[in-house]
Amino acid sequence: MKNEDQVDVEKDACKEMSQCNNGKCRIDPDLILQLGKIATTIRGLSMDAVQKADSGHPGLPMGCAEVGAYLYGVQMKHNPKNPNWFNRDRFILSAGHGSMLLYSCLHLAGFNLSLEDLKNFRQLHSKTPGHPESLDTEGVETTTGPLGQGLGNGVGIALGMKMLATRFNTPEHKIVDNKVYVLMGDGCIMEGCTGEVSSLAGHLKIDNLIAIYDSNNISLDGPLNQCCSENTRMRYESYGWEVFEVDGNNLEAVAAIFSRVTIKQTRPRLIIAHTIIGKGSPHKAGSNTAHGSPLGVEEVKETKIVLGIPEEPFYVPQAVTDFFSKKISQDSTLEDDWNKLFEAWGKANPEKLKEFDSIAHHHVPNDLEEMLQALPIKVPTAGRKASNEVIAALAEKLPWLIGGSADLSVSDLTMMSKFPLISPGNFAGRNIKFGVREFGMATMATGLAQTHMFVPFIGTFLTFSDYMRNAIRLAALMKAHVIYQFTHDSIFLGEDGPTHQAVEHFAALRAIPNLHVIRPGDQNEVKMAWIAALNYVGPTALILSRQSLPDLETTKRPYSEGMARGAYILKKENGATPDYTLIATGSELHLAVDVANELEKLGKSVRVISMPCWELYEKQNPEYKESVLGGNLGKRVSIEAGVEQGWHKYIGMDGIAICIDTFGASAPQSMLAKEFGFTVESILERIL
Repeated sequence: MKNEDQVDVEKDACKEMSQCNNGKCRIDPDLILQLGKIATTIRGLSMDAVQKADSGHPGLPMGCAEVGAYLYGVQMKHNPKNPNWFNRDRFILSAGHGSMLLYSCLHLAGFNLSLEDLKNFRQLHSKTPGHPESLDTEGVETTTGPLGQGLGNGVGIALGMKMLATRFNTPEHKIVDNKVYVLMGDGCIMEGCTGEVSSLAGHLKIDNLIAIYDSNNISLDGPLNQCCSENTRMRYESYGWEVFEVDGNNLEAVAAIFSRVTIKQTRPRLIIAHTIIGKGSPHKAGSNTAHGSPLGVEEVKETKIVLGIPEEPFYVPQAVTDFFSKKISQDSTLEDDWNKLFEAWGKANPEKLKEFDSIAHHHVPNDLEEMLQALPIKVPTAGRKASNEVIAALAEKLPWLIGGSADLSVSDLTMMSKFPLISPGNFAGRNIKFGVREFGMATMATGLAQTHMFVPFIGTFLTFSDYMRNAIRLAALMKAHVIYQFTHDSIFLGEDGPTHQAVEHFAALRAIPNLHVIRPGDQNEVKMAWIAALNYVGPTALILSRQSLPDLETTKRPYSEGMARGAYILKKENGATPDYTLIATGSELHLAVDVANELEKLGKSVRVISMPCWELYEKQNPEYKESVLGGNLGKRVSIEAGVEQGWHKYIGMDGIAICIDTFGASAPQSMLAKEFGFTVESILERIL
């Protein structure tokens, strides 16, 4: 049964956007004719590119051509000549395998994507990789491919824009009023993270988000009914979304719904667009054979005959070129008008303008490091507690820092106590309760970062990073500035046992390119870890202890001489060359110092190295790296309460890794230390 808002939208669509003809509603026929040519052109470009590459997915672009034509030909507010215009509408192709739909639309709409780029689809170093990548192609808002995550990114972007609108809009000047459109497929609908972010979006009443479900009843393996029979409409209505259905291949129906879908919007909306996969193909339309493989040379020829497309590859009619040439001029005018609005807003609201500029440029006070160095933190203290105090101090100085947790803020200590929570329909806060939705949280954090206004940090236990891993990987791929606060970082969380005790997670996260993994050993290193995370324009994982740690005086040093180096000499040997070199991270750092002290009592010369971030160390110049870990360092020993994987790069094949290569156990911390060999006595027995 339709709700009142939906009925109003459909009535408005009929009354304001249609012309009545003998009781039948129809959209401007000239516009429909032009959009039809665009849709046909999208189909031709898509199947030609896939065929030339002999690789790709023609089915979605051909099935969703009408939706793409309307979005880029009419619906979206953007400026192809300035793809980064702040108040633009965003389009995200969550079903990233259908990338030729997006590439075709970007090319036709006038973005910096040439016909030659389309011809290089899926080729090395092209602007048209197999799945859209935000660092490669202007107009691509986010890197998509693993299904469902694009919607999560879209929810994050939409939430971020709502937060900005709440901060900066005034009754006289509405400088933030854009929309986020996300196109999903059946695969996206089935992925678990889609349910997580859809549930939260409905709960929060994010009213600038419009998702489009390409419902073609086909998945890669065959008909959808072989693996899924849910009622998607009812599912999304239960999330709190408004749902509309439309024949996605009928341009008049598409225009009637899309032209008014932003009107009277009070919560997220889903448009279920019923389409035919591979539409136009005489033998493969409606079949999974159109999903993930080229149509074939003969099928392309026959399809072009059916669609009325000349045999010439990559054909674009002059009428389509002329249509978008006119629209590009209109798009530029939209931004010009907004710039005038923004200028008037800035003059009327100088303090808001100052804050806007600070957020836009991620301004960092010159004395931030000095402030953190002087921040009093009572010791001994847990890494998570020290980080919470740092967060509180940073929140006062950095208005662009926002945070959240997967239902663990009282435990991972991510809450900024002086700032309110985001709540349904109220976006004035800076704390987000993501609920028990770790994967969804991570995808949304990437979206929040992609506003290019906020730097989000999100928290959970380290062992639950497994739920988030693919989202972290995509954030690393697109170098999104996200900070992950992972607490309860080892077996030493104690009685919760091996289900919650991280063992393999240091190695697993370090294996992800572009991700900085930092495991600080005390509150001094925690402070500088945050400086590192703020400085690095990419994702950072802060690995923090649950248990209290002592303070090490020698860790208190300038950022440039310690944390910025990734590894540094914490304790210098007392001889010409060391007999032992101990390398440690995190909660094992003080243990390494205690072991060194005992070795010195036995007449040994010992160097202790703190190595909180392998990735930062690897970026140092050869001379520095040699000064820390080069030459004759005696017997090399790593001490870290995780698997040994990766450590032999630094300790050598004959080095000793004090590590854990089994799962943990449920017991008090002190008993676990003895059980797994993380005591001074056990380590001395191993290495002497």
